Amino acid sequence: MAHHTLADHGLAGFAKRAAASLFFTFFPADCRICGSPLIEVSRLPVCENCLIALRPLQGSCCSVCGEALHIPGGVGVGESRCLLCQRTDPPFERAVAYGSYDGGLRDLIHVLKFQQVRPAAAVLGRMVAETIANLEQVMPVGTIALVPVPLHKRKRAERGFNQAEMIARSALKQLCCPKRLAKRFELCTGVLLRRRETGSQIGLTRHQRRENLRGAFAVSDPTRILNRDILLLDDVYTTGTTASECARVLLRAGAARVWVATVARTLKISGVISFAGEEFSVPGSRFSVNPPSSTENRELRTGN
Repeated sequence: MAHHTLADHGLAGFAKRAAASLFFTFFPADCRICGSPLIEVSRLPVCENCLIALRPLQGSCCSVCGEALHIPGGVGVGESRCLLCQRTDPPFERAVAYGSYDGGLRDLIHVLKFQQVRPAAAVLGRMVAETIANLEQVMPVGTIALVPVPLHKRKRAERGFNQAEMIARSALKQLCCPKRLAKRFELCTGVLLRRRETGSQIGLTRHQRRENLRGAFAVSDPTRILNRDILLLDDVYTTGTTASECARVLLRAGAARVWVATVARTLKISGVISFAGEEFSVPGSRFSVNPPSSTENRELRTGN
């Protein structure tokens, strides 16, 4: 019996490999990230090596917005803040991201958004779920409303989906696996609306970006978020302008607090950091370590 079982498995494995070989003979495909030929049939046209290479953020970061920090040697990290968060408290409690918006992770996000490869949302959802699970430990008790950043109806019709909502649904499935988190988050779609399209953000100052987004978002039914803690979810955190404007709108509508989670964020290195009231300067370190690609520039021009 055991001999037959092993033989059956061998035949099944051979048949699978043969079918895969035949499939790629007639329907050849390359990895959408590195361009190497795919050797296995998959709904996601990304090779295993590229998926394995996607790593979470490491190193010191701002305890509020998640900005990368250059920590002087011998200085304890503690509750450190970047220059901007020292000057003005953001309207959200904290923003976290899985990885840096560059390389393979940026490409995978673009595979979802601009190539409409929807299975990519499952991988991105698993990533942000890992980040949310860590954030959840410091969030208030009770059920958290998970609110995806909305697209304008024209943009959604053009793309066919809202990538933030797809990623949120995938993340929620992952978060429901541990029984402890089964009822911790509730997906709330349609509560936050983008009621007008916004112009290009390229070349605008932080103040101009905020003015560009002013009035772009609205809450459809304040009773759904009244006195509730909100986890705002998006694919990318760039300057934080969108997250901040959404947080302000949600708070004005009656939300208790707003937290932010994204798959990726654009990293800069803050040259001035604060540790328990002490300030340290790092000359010349206020620069972007992952400048926008041509696809990202298109994204900024069109809005999400």
